[in-house]
Amino acid sequence: MKTVICEQPGQLAMAERPVPTAGPDDVLIRIRRVGVCGTDLHIFTGNQPYLAYPRVMGHELAGIVESAPAGARVAAGDPVYVMPYLSCGRCIACRAGKGNCCVNIKVLGVHTDGGMAEYLAVPQAFVFKADGVTLDQAAMIEFLAIGAHAVSRADPRPGQRVLVVGAGPIGMAVAIFAKLAGAQVSVLDGRQDRLAVCAGPLKADHTVLLDSTEAATDAAELARITDGEFFDAVFDATGNIKAMERGLQFVAHGGKYVLVSIVSDRISFADPELHKRETTLLASRNATVADFEKVLDAMRAGKIATAALNTHTLELDTLPAEFPKLLDPKAGVIKALVAC
Repeated sequence: MKTVICEQPGQLAMAERPVPTAGPDDVLIRIRRVGVCGTDLHIFTGNQPYLAYPRVMGHELAGIVESAPAGARVAAGDPVYVMPYLSCGRCIACRAGKGNCCVNIKVLGVHTDGGMAEYLAVPQAFVFKADGVTLDQAAMIEFLAIGAHAVSRADPRPGQRVLVVGAGPIGMAVAIFAKLAGAQVSVLDGRQDRLAVCAGPLKADHTVLLDSTEAATDAAELARITDGEFFDAVFDATGNIKAMERGLQFVAHGGKYVLVSIVSDRISFADPELHKRETTLLASRNATVADFEKVLDAMRAGKIATAALNTHTLELDTLPAEFPKLLDPKAGVIKALVAC
């Protein structure tokens, strides 16, 4: 089968590998769509902290079942999506129903080879039917579930003010589910094209252009639209240390700060600022089965503008040559899908 391998940072190669042999508990999937995630871009550029090369990337996966164990929830011919966080089911997190932060987690495409290939064998516990949505939509469930999970961590009430810092795909997913929760959603980002998507198809209430100068007009605008009270919940989806540290100033007194992005370094806050707000500081990692189901239900109900999110489609055969182009901001990529 055809397989695209990231051999080292900046180097993708097409290779032939045997079709995997499915074990007695595995579902063999003919991969049809792979979403390109920020994680994949970080792997390609050498900025992913949990990875060893070479690696087959790809964890946003949709396909058709080739074979499945007797009694599995899926059968040959079913369209499916994959929950790529292979949790152990035994550790303290798994016992608490939080397989998303399993002590022994193996994420497809990061800790173990993923789905940028024609076939993949996955334990049946992590394969789900994708009835009622297209394969393109099914490949977008995972990144949207990350946003849904982050929103569930803050649990905003209808009418509360929410700020999303960073309008990449994950930030947009957060904005979508904060809006569905009834919050008033503002988005802060340095790219006007992405803010336009947030203001248009995603129906954010306010968008604010990042000001990296000392004038900090963005902070003044965020103060203005909240009458100086700022936000009940702030979500960072930037993956930028300075932004993560700065975001605390936008949390209202008594509010919550959710770090959705991750960096391979330390972040710090001024303790008086953290304490005077009685800030609830939360991390959000991956997503749960319930988050995936929430996304699927919202898709089926037509509540997610998936067509606006899927800006680019690539072919597996040409991926090594085309992939670097996704890094160019001028390309306007939100979510690229690889068709297999």
